[in-house]
Amino acid sequence: MTGSNTQQSAVPLRGAKEAHATKPQSNLSKLLAFGAEFCGSPAALAGIVTLGVVIAAAICAPLITPQNPYDLSTLSIMDARLPPGTSNFNGYTHWLGTDGLGRDMFSAIVYGLRISLTVGATSAIFALIIGMTMGLSAAYVGGRTDAAIMRLVDLQMSFPPILIALILLAILGRGADKTMIALIAVQWAYYARTVRASALVEREREYIEAARGLRLGHGQIIFRHLLPNCFTPLLVVLTIQMAHAITLEATLSFLGIGLPETQPSLGLLIANGYQYMLSGAYWISIFPGIALLVTLLSINIVGDRLRDMLNPGLKR
Repeated sequence: MTGSNTQQSAVPLRGAKEAHATKPQSNLSKLLAFGAEFCGSPAALAGIVTLGVVIAAAICAPLITPQNPYDLSTLSIMDARLPPGTSNFNGYTHWLGTDGLGRDMFSAIVYGLRISLTVGATSAIFALIIGMTMGLSAAYVGGRTDAAIMRLVDLQMSFPPILIALILLAILGRGADKTMIALIAVQWAYYARTVRASALVEREREYIEAARGLRLGHGQIIFRHLLPNCFTPLLVVLTIQMAHAITLEATLSFLGIGLPETQPSLGLLIANGYQYMLSGAYWISIFPGIALLVTLLSINIVGDRLRDMLNPGLKR
């Protein structure tokens, strides 16, 4: 009798272990299926590969570049404005040429990518956190809180982003941290409006009513139950707004009010070569512009593919 009871109790235990062991495999299979579907589009595959190469180059900038464009001791005015493919006095060939300060353009572009991606990604993530919190609070609380937050969103979105950023940087001054503050200020409203629209639908679901019936805390209901079901559209908006942040940072740096000269982003590199365009030194502006275009195009392609996959109604 004891042996049969032991066998019977061992069967459910073994079944529970097998179910527990297959759960990670199920999640892994879903992830692999998502990746296979994403790469099913040749454009999306090219976009994600290009974006991966750009990010890898930015991270490994000190390892793959022959020169540190920030180290003024390595620059020589004799190497200024060398055409692409020209060798300097040390025998090194500048395949993309040099700028007006004698910096190797390949090195300057890779380091500029690092700064542009860092500023764009950081500002987009912080804007996501702020906008997500405001939008969820507006949808969940409702009433006057919802009205006040959404009127603030409408007010912020009624002005052009470049105008708000110009005003903030005119007050705060130049710098990477100040530029990120300006970018966060002009981006958070997009996330707030997006997550509020999803949360207004989700808050009427039965699982939210059940969570309230269990007397769970408001914070627990919002961030553990409501947020996971509203995060899908935020992921798409994040990719689009990251490209928008990089574009806006490049615009501000081109105008001379974004990053300082000691931190040359892609926009600042384009601005530095703009004055030499008529003299024939096209490479100083053209090559950073191409790098910026390729980066933005790859991010937008990835975001467009995510939008199509996560919203079946938009699949082509």
